[in-house]
Amino acid sequence: QVRLVESGGGLVQPGGSLRLSCAASGLIFSRYVMAWYRQGPGKQRELVANIAGGGSTNYADSVKGRFTISRDNAKSTVYLQMNSLKPEDTAVYYCKGTYSWSQYWGQGTQVTVSS
Repeated sequence: QVRLVESGGGLVQPGGSLRLSCAASGLIFSRYVMAWYRQGPGKQRELVANIAGGGSTNYADSVKGRFTISRDNAKSTVYLQMNSLKPEDTAVYYCKGTYSWSQYWGQGTQVTVSS
């Protein structure tokens, strides 16, 4: 059974930082392209960043220079380091794993940026 479990969300002030983690189990992690998505209040879910098994990355323009995605294949975990957070980053953040026709989602973790 495949599971993706996010952690690390919370309440942070503007300008602050958070590190999200997504621990995967039940799959060959290194084969999967891992991604972080987010869905803000009243908005559609959007791609934040993704990372291939070999480490190549892509970022949404809105987070370039502030967020960093990384992975540890030995720990089957993907991370999202978020710096210089803004109120518009407030959203539920989801982890997704994709390999061929297989897609798996985590349950999400809430990030709230507010003073």
